[in-house]
Amino acid sequence: MKALWIFPLLAACASPAPEFMGAQRLDTEMNGRDYTVFFTEKRAQIIRLGYAKRGEHAGIRADMIALIPQVTGCRLSESSLQGDSGEMRGSIFCPKK
Repeated sequence: MKALWIFPLLAACASPAPEFMGAQRLDTEMNGRDYTVFFTEKRAQIIRLGYAKRGEHAGIRADMIALIPQVTGCRLSESSLQGDSGEMRGSIFCPKK
């Protein structure tokens, strides 16, 4: 039971998938919920931080889909999205600089 104190610490951590090691990271908030976004020139990963109750997942997923273009400045290919309201990954198309 003494080890239970570590769970809140782990819940606040967001580690990227291997394909996002070295990617840009941005921590953000939407509708009172915290997210971490990792992104490269072609791919993005978004991770929800914290607990979600039953019935909140559809709204969280919509927020996650909206956050990717806001954070990256790139267009999201929604057909490429994989994941759920805890973690999603997808392809992005960024404007040429």
